[in-house]
Amino acid sequence: MGRAPPREAAGSKFITPQGAQRLRAELDELWRIERPRVTQAVAAAAAQGDRSENAEYTYGKRRLREIDRRVRYLRRRLDRMVVVDRPPSDSSRVFFGAWVLLETEDGTQSRYRIVGPDEFDMAPGYISMDSPLGRALLRRCLDEEVVVETPSGARAYVIVSIEYER
Repeated sequence: MGRAPPREAAGSKFITPQGAQRLRAELDELWRIERPRVTQAVAAAAAQGDRSENAEYTYGKRRLREIDRRVRYLRRRLDRMVVVDRPPSDSSRVFFGAWVLLETEDGTQSRYRIVGPDEFDMAPGYISMDSPLGRALLRRCLDEEVVVETPSGARAYVIVSIEYER
């Protein structure tokens, strides 16, 4: 009986260059700095003798498993990611990486950047392309109305501007 094949991560496989750089930096930090430090702490705790009642040893081993799990995830995820480093040929439509200015019926404006699921928490205004609003905005044009179902009811937005970083 073998192990089950690894599951694919949920969400899209697109990422901005900044997002990919952030994930690589996290991987590097975990592998080159955090893991050696924790390994050294576990070795020092193991040298103290009875491991069954040694909290530092138990915690250290648990932390090593967490680090190894995250490292495996990041390596696998980065291998499968598609870095989108150019704006689309049709910049009049909303695609991955776009900054979109939306206006509600009451005139309130909000600005969002459409990014991948691995980076929407990087900065305020970043939303995942897999979110309801992100999915509703994709492929839409300037001045087009977008209706999004929210827990509090349907909300309508008008696309005021679409910009891409060059």
